[in-house]
Parts: sequence; structure tokens; C-alpha cells
Amino acid sequence: MPAAAALLLLADGRFPAGAHAHSGGAEAAVHAGRLTGPADLAAFCLGRLHTTGLVAAALAAAACAGHDPRRLDEAADARTPVPALRDTARRLGRQLLRAARATWPDPALDALAARHPGGLHQPVVLGLAARAAGLTPADAALAAAYESVSGPATAVVRLLGLDPFDATALLARLAPDLDTVTRRAVTAADAVPEQGTDALPAASAPLLDIAAEQHAARSGRLFAS
Repeated sequence: MPAAAALLLLADGRFPAGAHAHSGGAEAAVHAGRLTGPADLAAFCLGRLHTTGLVAAALAAAACAGHDPRRLDEAADARTPVPALRDTARRLGRQLLRAARATWPDPALDALAARHPGGLHQPVVLGLAARAAGLTPADAALAAAYESVSGPATAVVRLLGLDPFDATALLARLAPDLDTVTRRAVTAADAVPEQGTDALPAASAPLLDIAAEQHAARSGRLFAS
């Protein structure tokens, strides 16, 4: 499969990796009244992109570059202080690994599944899947960054009945920020050989962390996270 096509497939929300069942914190924000329309969604996605999106993009880039998945998973754990989000990241990682092994058969992915039956954090698996698909660390970073905003945008269309054209236009306007985050992520991943995983960004979004725990305890949820 040509690399460009592989990137499109990996970033497609219909790729069977379970992401469609998660809102990236958007449902909790809607429930709390912090996200009520297009303007709020724009601010939410921009903030998420430059915090958790940046962290995920750097982890994916580092994994795609061939750095130790176990060390990267430990780094992901350290940057994910909330148990609910750790559980979500590993569940999505398991689902993504299953889909990636079926799509891009690779002994390295098979060995990864055998060594880590409990799953690795989703961005780490995303980078390894990108590597198996013949993609570059920049491709992996871009896919992770895009996923960090496309998921919430799609979820809010369902949660608020938002016009899908507005959500798509928002994603298009975020293109320069996606490029910026991708570059920062790749630069950080490039520094891992000399600095270790401390070179990776640790941008935080405390309100997303708090809301994730509240959301996990709430009944009647439309999305798992």
C-alpha cells in the first residue's frame, strides 16, 4: 500500500480501532455546560491539540522512529495522571493493535501483542502501526494530532446536533496548528536518543483530567470517554 494511502487509512475515523466510541472529553464538557456551540468547540479543540494532542503526537513519532515501546509507554503513563484516561488509552491501544495487525501484518506487531497483553497507550501503538505501514514519524505525529481534534469534533455533531459543515470547517482552520504540533512532536522525538523520554513534551490539561474521572462515574453516557 502506498504510504499516502496508509496515512489516510490510519487517520480515518472509520478505521476499526474503537475511536468512534470516545469523545476525547467533549461529552463531559457538554454536560458541564462548557461546550455549547461552534465557538466553544473551536476553543476546546485548539486547547486539546496543543496539550494532549502534542503529547500524543510526540509519543507516536518516537514509536514510529523505533524507540523502545516499553519506555515510551512508561512516559505515557507519567503524562497521564488520571486512572480513567490511562484505562482508556490502553483499551484503545489494544483495539488499535488488533486492527493494525490485520491491516499491516508484521512480526513486530505480533511480538508486541504477545509481550504486552494488557495493552500499551494508544499513541505508542499508533506510532508502531505507522511504522508497520511504512509511514514516517512525521506521518505518525500528524495522524495522532489530527485524531486529537477530529474525535471531539465528530462527537459534538452528535451531542449537540451541530452542523457537520461547521465541524469540518473548524478542522480545516486548524490545519496550521496541526502542522505546528506535528513539527514540535517530531523535533521532540528526534531528541530522544540523547535525552531519553524526558525530551518528550508533558503538556497538561487539568480540566480534561478532572472531567475524565467525573465522566467515568456518570451513568447514561453516549461515549466511553
